[in-house]
Amino acid sequence: MEASEDLRELWRRIGYTEKVIDHFMHPRNVGEMKDADVTSTVGSVACGDMIKIFLKVDESDRIEKISFLSYGCASNIATTSVMTELVKGKTLDEAKKLTFKEIVEALGGLPAIKYHCAVLSVSGLRTAIAKYEVKKGRRPLDQDFVRTLLKGVLDPMTGRDIVSMGKVKSISIHNKTIDVELDMPEEDQTSKLVREEILDAFEGLEVSLNVKFSG
Repeated sequence: MEASEDLRELWRRIGYTEKVIDHFMHPRNVGEMKDADVTSTVGSVACGDMIKIFLKVDESDRIEKISFLSYGCASNIATTSVMTELVKGKTLDEAKKLTFKEIVEALGGLPAIKYHCAVLSVSGLRTAIAKYEVKKGRRPLDQDFVRTLLKGVLDPMTGRDIVSMGKVKSISIHNKTIDVELDMPEEDQTSKLVREEILDAFEGLEVSLNVKFSG
């Protein structure tokens, strides 16, 4: 269903370009992918912006198919939609080089307050690629990788990722068992949301994940 002209005019006034409006109203590559090689989930529903990326890679290491689900604002949908268009058909190495500025430019601009949506889209893409590389044995299952996934988990109260906030107290990896200790009170409702989103972040990986709280 098309938006009314009055609504479109309101979006233009707050800084949305015609391309942003088009990708919001008619998102490309949206929907769940049943045969995805890997998925990634970044953001937080509690913060208002979350995306799930589905990725399928062909034998030449090119992105054969990419789709997404979005839980967020118009900018969240538009930036992720255009991101999928920009990387489809590219090799994983090429896709990893995509920047949030290129997404903003492809949309003809965004209000500065919405740049974080483009950053989140890039984070979702890079996280999916990192998970694919670990699954294929091209990247080690180490602390750097675990931190990459945890950077996609946001604290619902601040909207910042739990790594930059210093909430990750320790990471321990033994074989395929990962222990993550967080500097957060276990009984807090926020902690329960963060734990669920950490489990979502590691979805599809053959690992045993333990999340502990010591705040």
